[in-house]
Amino acid sequence: MERRDKMNYYLDIAQTVAERSTCLRRCYGAIIVKNDEIVSSGYNGAPRGRKNCSDLNYCTREALNIPSGQRYELCRSAHAEANAIISASRQEMLGATIYMACIKPGTGELIPDSSSCMMCRKLIINAGIKDIVIRDTATDYRIVNVQEWIDEDDSLPENIEY
Repeated sequence: MERRDKMNYYLDIAQTVAERSTCLRRCYGAIIVKNDEIVSSGYNGAPRGRKNCSDLNYCTREALNIPSGQRYELCRSAHAEANAIISASRQEMLGATIYMACIKPGTGELIPDSSSCMMCRKLIINAGIKDIVIRDTATDYRIVNVQEWIDEDDSLPENIEY
């Protein structure tokens, strides 16, 4: 048996964490790793003590036909990256890497080209995380250097000169 490479090892764990997600649209799993040790993990689901969409069998964003990436304020879930970040200390996150996988509810099929939303990007930047590794297939992934999100500030309006 061939030994699994380290990146896919961590992505396998993030994908397993995604199986705990309670979202009816997309199941995300994230782990934060620093110095080759897992610091924390998180998956998307309702805040502790609140009913999950999977328990209610209802998704507000789905019912309103809201496209992916829009109107997150209507979502019951805290995102996987946010849950991983709040479970770790800042010292543990400085220079760390988040590994993330996204799967379809019910099928477990990977969703390629997934990424962190704008809200989670802000959290990742402020946490001091260095890189995010995002799984696309069972063996393929992308590495995003968080500094790119800072340098290519897509939160600024395009038509204004600074």
